[in-house]
Amino acid sequence: MTSPSYTAHSADTHIPDLTSAAPEQETEEKVGVLDLLEKVGSVVVPLGVTLYALLYMGYQGMYGIFGITPEQAGIDQSVLLGRLLGTILPLLILGAIVTGLLISVAWLLNVVTRGLAGRAVQGMRKQPWIVAVLAAAWAGASYLGFMYFMTALDAADPTASISVEAGDVLIAGGLGVLAYVVPFRLLRRKPVGRAGLKVLVGALTGIGLGYILMIQMIYGAINVLEKGESTALLDAVGFQTQWAKLQDSSGKPLYDSRWMMILGEHEGGYAVYDCDRALTFRKFSESTILTEVQMFSPDREKGFTCGSLAE
Repeated sequence: MTSPSYTAHSADTHIPDLTSAAPEQETEEKVGVLDLLEKVGSVVVPLGVTLYALLYMGYQGMYGIFGITPEQAGIDQSVLLGRLLGTILPLLILGAIVTGLLISVAWLLNVVTRGLAGRAVQGMRKQPWIVAVLAAAWAGASYLGFMYFMTALDAADPTASISVEAGDVLIAGGLGVLAYVVPFRLLRRKPVGRAGLKVLVGALTGIGLGYILMIQMIYGAINVLEKGESTALLDAVGFQTQWAKLQDSSGKPLYDSRWMMILGEHEGGYAVYDCDRALTFRKFSESTILTEVQMFSPDREKGFTCGSLAE
């Protein structure tokens, strides 16, 4: 009588649980996706925040070229956020493409080397000093944008082109290693510190990129001030070069029907730039009619520069 029960018990103990494998695999996949999103978000969010702050400073410098503030051109925080989304989103899309290409190249290299490259990377990640040095060098290189921004402000010719040289990158990276390698190594000791390291690197990357964009925005504003022509970057950050001819409330043409650039409107007044006289002034919108409004520069003769009537 005991033999059948023993046999049944033995059979039950040897039956494999096939249903537990799928939930475990699904859980691992979910954890992997969430972990990836967390790592990406810990870098992208601080990068986007710092980039937004620097681009707002770029707007101040850009409109400062015309002698007004962004607020006097009707650019408040809500308008600025909407315009800068048109800049930040393409940067994120471009960054995603570059990241995807780098991942593909790394995967192909790992396949070609039969896993040797992957094992080498994993070995480097286990060495906290190596990770700290690489992060510190990247953080130092992010300061290149700030360095060139200060150089552009001190330059005698504000329109002079600035180029990045290999020596400058090495110097900035070396300074970053000297300044950050020990703090970054200390942050690598705990999980909270490693997360904070990602936030710091993302923020410093946004600062460097933001200062580079600030320089180009100011240069673009100088180009508009001198030639009346916008640049692709100014169009990307939402700077509107709206041109019109002005009339008074009775329909009488003003300023000899010359083209005027409308920088914006705030508190019942237009901020107007007179390219021919290289002069910025404000005009009450209630007593001003805009005619022949267009979003592109009017046709000018070749080599035209603003300020011809002022001379």
